[in-house]
Amino acid sequence: MNPEPAHSGAPRLDASFFRTPQGWPYLLTPLIPIAVVLEIVAAPATIVFATSALGIIPTAALMGRATEELAARSGPGIGGLLNVTFGNAPELIIALFALGQGLQEVVKASVVGSIIGNILLVLGAAMLAGGIGRDKQTFSRTSASIQTSMLMLAAAALLMPAIFELVEGKGLPDPGAESIHYGGTVEHLSLAVAIVLIATYVIGLFFSLKTHRDIFNPEYEDEDTWGWSTRTSVIALAIAGVLVGLMSEVLVGSITEASESVGLSEFFIGVIVVAIVGNAAEHWVAVLVAMKNKMDLAVNIAIGSSAQVALFVAPVLVIASFFIGPYPLALVFNGFELGAILLAILIANYVTQDGESTWFEGVQLLAVYFVFGLAFYFA
Repeated sequence: MNPEPAHSGAPRLDASFFRTPQGWPYLLTPLIPIAVVLEIVAAPATIVFATSALGIIPTAALMGRATEELAARSGPGIGGLLNVTFGNAPELIIALFALGQGLQEVVKASVVGSIIGNILLVLGAAMLAGGIGRDKQTFSRTSASIQTSMLMLAAAALLMPAIFELVEGKGLPDPGAESIHYGGTVEHLSLAVAIVLIATYVIGLFFSLKTHRDIFNPEYEDEDTWGWSTRTSVIALAIAGVLVGLMSEVLVGSITEASESVGLSEFFIGVIVVAIVGNAAEHWVAVLVAMKNKMDLAVNIAIGSSAQVALFVAPVLVIASFFIGPYPLALVFNGFELGAILLAILIANYVTQDGESTWFEGVQLLAVYFVFGLAFYFA
């Protein structure tokens, strides 16, 4: 019997592969054992943090690739569920380790950083890269509108615990705070809000994967699929999960000392550095598909990922905090975080309402993100 021919999309694992958009993250793989060794020998925290942060990128890329391969073999329904389930797994794992270390404010900063990073940095970079050489790109207004509406719902829910604290006269947390125990009332309010958000998220999955599947899953050729078997994909996903967990533990353990060494606040590290690292591979995918003029997919990745963080990741962290860490996580964000969430979501709604994008809109989104970054740096 003749052997089964190799899948046409399978990559050639030679030196040229690592110069491709799909291959470059794996060049950072040696940093994984290096980070572990540096942690064991008690190297300076800044070096440990930088090495483990970069080491997360190839593990996240492997997790994303394994998920895509499973999705391609599972059909649009199960495939879509796999993508939304594992899409933000690396940052969720990082946040869970941070909760265990009692870094409550870092966790909230990373959640906010992921939301605004996907809306402004990822979508902006995708619009810029995809728009160069083209008059404009188009995408589904209906899909984008539904995604931004879900973000508006999340923003309203995430604002309420902070408003509760303000009405009670207790004020908002300081950006420099590491952890704050707010007490039972607002913690239970946060838990109730989390349950509502997760319920909405589950209903949204049914809407996007079942009743309105065609809107959220446009047909594209699977030209980037590598042709892994289900067994290979599951093994790769398991290996990636273990490595992400390992790197996350090293990363979180060095945050406090590293922030003091380099003169950056834990707030800035959480809202910018950790948020970017946790989604680096996914960010690049959005830019890559935009360059291929698949703007529907790029918008769904950017806006959809933000919605997933707000409606699923943040609530899961609130629920997990009742079992992990010194005390429950209250969804009380500081003033910079609240302003960034609200403004970013309003901007997302505005730039996607016409179903068209240009490279200059991408520049504008990136400019807003850098302005936010400057404010966070000086906070």
